[in-house]
Amino acid sequence: MHIPWRQLPNAITLLRILLVVPIVYCLAREWYRDALWLFLIAGVSDGLDGFLARTFHWSSRFGAITDPLADKALLVSVFVVLTLNGLLPWWLMVLVFVRDLIIVIGALAYHMMLGSYSIRPSIWGKLSTFTQITYVLVVVFYYAGLPMPALAVELGVWAVAAVCLVSGSHYVTSWGRKYCLERSRTTT
Repeated sequence: MHIPWRQLPNAITLLRILLVVPIVYCLAREWYRDALWLFLIAGVSDGLDGFLARTFHWSSRFGAITDPLADKALLVSVFVVLTLNGLLPWWLMVLVFVRDLIIVIGALAYHMMLGSYSIRPSIWGKLSTFTQITYVLVVVFYYAGLPMPALAVELGVWAVAAVCLVSGSHYVTSWGRKYCLERSRTTT
């Protein structure tokens, strides 16, 4: 099978999506060290596909959509499994899921009411994703028996919750403001 070079970032993203299954399987079986290796591969692939797309101008609409979806698929799946394993509180998983759901529903509503838009993650959205990924790694490190203070696991819950709430509020207010401005412009 021959893949044109400019499609390499997309192929790497698709492989990262496929990694969700073995990562979830390892976590469900409580094979935390194995899951860490797979996380490492997923993290490197995430950086690599972005680097290739930016450096060689191999970005595409497909990649712009699937790359964040790959990250979300991994994060949501991991949050669900770690919650089912009893390592994360239910309310945190629900908070993370509801925040993402509100953003998606808001984007769809905006699109249906006003048409196409260009959504870029805000600094708060990026910080929320970073905090979630970091916290998942802290939890997996801790339960893999690797050096990680228990305090990091306990405080991480509150860090994820706080950044998630701020990020969700920021998206709602900024897109609500954008909707009002666009709506007033089209009615005048």
